[in-house]
Amino acid sequence: KAEAALKEQLKSVDMVLEVRDGRIPMSTRHPSIPKWVGGKPRVMILNRRDMVSNEEADAWAKFFRDRGHGVVWTNANQGDGVASVVKQALRVSETMNEKRIARGLKARPVRAVVVGFPNVGKSALINRLLGRRVADSAPRPGVTRSLKWMRIGGDLDLLDAPGIIPMSFKNQNAAQKLAMCNDIGEASYIASLVAAALLSTFDRLPRGNDILDNVERRYGIPIQGTEEDYVIAVADRSFNNEPERAGQRILRDFRDLQFGRCCLELPEDFESFKEC
Repeated sequence: KAEAALKEQLKSVDMVLEVRDGRIPMSTRHPSIPKWVGGKPRVMILNRRDMVSNEEADAWAKFFRDRGHGVVWTNANQGDGVASVVKQALRVSETMNEKRIARGLKARPVRAVVVGFPNVGKSALINRLLGRRVADSAPRPGVTRSLKWMRIGGDLDLLDAPGIIPMSFKNQNAAQKLAMCNDIGEASYIASLVAAALLSTFDRLPRGNDILDNVERRYGIPIQGTEEDYVIAVADRSFNNEPERAGQRILRDFRDLQFGRCCLELPEDFESFKEC
């Protein structure tokens, strides 16, 4: 239903602001967006800049730039990068209205839609763009339920759309990362298993040893055996032998930056992707 409503609205917009979670830029990629957008201008917004390192942010910006997409990194909760989003949108507005005036039409506000997965920060970004709280925003997926138009000054109309996940989501590795980053509802996964997968993901990162050292210091337990063994060890020590509670704590600590800033995906793992 959300997809059908969004596709209908896309017919009337001039540009698309696509928001992704900067910790997992490709797992929060909806494969149908390029087809739905067509030839309309698309601004790629990677949110949660505060949660990734400078090196990771630069590497992903180059990855998208090499594929023809300008990138704006934002921290929507704090407002960082929002001015750059407005600048990009107004640039499209100027070009569009120059063409309208040349055809004898009146200038009008550019219509932009904000799209992305649940809980990637769309509503927080809109609130920052507006300078006031209009869009519902909360640190959990599924808060925005309907399509809503909002005006920014006289130059830009924004459409806030509900978060959309592909109806057929077969990439289980991407699904795990959505769970790690709280981009899907908690009822969709088993926290202890996702926490174990998170530890395994850390191990494959260039800074993995440093991150895992932070994990060991956090819980006072050396990492031995499998990742599942470690979650159980944390449960035995601090959570009354309840692995689910331990898994929930490990995931929450990751999201709260207790292990340091960390991007869970590497550009080199997606070099074969031509369309982003």
